[in-house]
Amino acid sequence: MTPAIDSAKRAQIAFRVHEYTHDPGAASYGLEAAEKLGADPGRVFKTLMAALDDGELVVAIVPVATALNLKALAAALRAKRACMAEMSVAERATGYVAGGISPLGQRKQHRTVLDERAALFDTIFVSAGRRGLELELAPADLIRLCRGQLGAIARE
Repeated sequence: MTPAIDSAKRAQIAFRVHEYTHDPGAASYGLEAAEKLGADPGRVFKTLMAALDDGELVVAIVPVATALNLKALAAALRAKRACMAEMSVAERATGYVAGGISPLGQRKQHRTVLDERAALFDTIFVSAGRRGLELELAPADLIRLCRGQLGAIARE
C-alpha cells in the first residue's frame, strides 16, 4: 500500500494496480514499466517535478517516450520560465523516491499539468508510489484528484 493507492481508494475511483519486478539496472524507469506491463509507451506516463521562476514546485506528467517541454510547461502555468527540480528536492517535496514518484498522494498538493496526449486513452498508467508499481486510471480521474489541468507539455 502506498499513499498514491490510498488516495485513489479514498476518492472511490475505478483503478487497477499493476506490479512488476523492477530491474535496478534499467536505463529508463518509464520505458521499463511499459515493457514489463506489455503496454503502449504512449499510455505510460512519468511524473516529473519542475521549479518555476518564482521557486514554486510544480508537477508535470508526460508519456515515458517523450521529454518535458519546459517552455510549454511554464506557459501552461503562466510563468516566465521553468527548470527541472533537483532529484533530492523532488523526493523531499513528494515523499517518493525518483523512479517511483506518483502524482497522487504527495506530501503537499502541487499545481499539476498532464500532457494532453493522455486524453487519447480511456486509461493511462502512472507510478503508484514505488518502482515496480503502477496505477491504471482514467485521465479525467487523475486530473480531478491532482486538481490538475491538461496541456501540450511533451516533446518527442
